[in-house]
Amino acid sequence: MANHKSSLKRIRQTEKRNLLNRYYGKNMRSAVRSLRSMTDKTAALAKYPEVQKMLDRMAKRGLIHKNKAANLKSGLCASIAKLA
Repeated sequence: MANHKSSLKRIRQTEKRNLLNRYYGKNMRSAVRSLRSMTDKTAALAKYPEVQKMLDRMAKRGLIHKNKAANLKSGLCASIAKLA
């Protein structure tokens, strides 16, 4: 157990941030998954900008690397293009 006030505060902050980061990461993954599983091209095209913003925000916050965000966006575009 920590003895200093500053380390106790650091533990509290870390727990809070971990919880939020897990929430945002889970939201992002489920959004990508749901977009990939869509079969209607118009619905997928309508949802894509929302997911794209989410990926960019996660990359900006440092939850994922910017190249990973770019790769995910590229893959999503390819999967949308395959839809008839």
